[in-house]
Amino acid sequence: MNKKLNNRTGASAVPVPLGKLNLSARFLFDEVMEDPQTQQDVLSIIFDKEIPIIKYGATEKEFRLTPMARSIRMDLFSIDEDQVIYNTEMQDKKKNDLAKRSRYYQALMDVSLLEPGVPDYSSLNRTYLIMIMTFDLFGYQKYRYTFTSTCKEIRDCELEDGAVRIFLSTKGTNDSEVTKELADFLHYVENTTDEEAARANSERIRRIHERVCKVRSSEKVGVKYMQAWEEKYYEREEGREEINRLNAALLAEGRTDDLLRSTTDREYQESLLKEYKIGKYRD
Repeated sequence: MNKKLNNRTGASAVPVPLGKLNLSARFLFDEVMEDPQTQQDVLSIIFDKEIPIIKYGATEKEFRLTPMARSIRMDLFSIDEDQVIYNTEMQDKKKNDLAKRSRYYQALMDVSLLEPGVPDYSSLNRTYLIMIMTFDLFGYQKYRYTFTSTCKEIRDCELEDGAVRIFLSTKGTNDSEVTKELADFLHYVENTTDEEAARANSERIRRIHERVCKVRSSEKVGVKYMQAWEEKYYEREEGREEINRLNAALLAEGRTDDLLRSTTDREYQESLLKEYKIGKYRD
């Protein structure tokens, strides 16, 4: 590891070794899912049927509506033989904006599917936005939450717009309502060990685990992991320095209300950084 980094961080800042990461770790998930067979196995487990993927999307696919719009990086973007789109995301940290984030992801996916000038919206692909979570976002102890557009007044009336959002939780307890393979896979996501893979007794999960082991033992991936961790560390350090400068400026001017609001409102904090020309706004 970089000696300069060691001197700055100390032992407590050393990242979890690559060989100890669970599949819930975004870095490991992205590396593992670069493999076409693994992509197909994961989707087949989720949908309890073979998903014949014909286009294997690279992980970390970037979408942006306009140069001024906020871009997003999708973990995994795949297309099957029926031109159905699957975007699979790993979420290992609970965030309050996840539901609305899924809405934004869905919107950008849709915009990317039509060429300019296409008048017929019926050509839009069927899409699945899948979020695998290590927490229960909705609190009903379900492994799976599936959302489609339905009429509030008539529950049986569906909009049938082809857009489906699926939230999978490793904290589910309703084993009788999902396949054993899906429940076992979600347990494996959070506890990615030889024992958990063997306990699942699933050929798909066995193949996924083989891929995990291969990635974990790769020297090349190990170097990439450390480089990615160092970059994020320095970004966090730089971010903390910028916030400290902002807080000092606000306190110096007696703007305590603004300081307090900025601690819970990220957009407001960004506006203050821009106002004081701190960090990326200094030019």
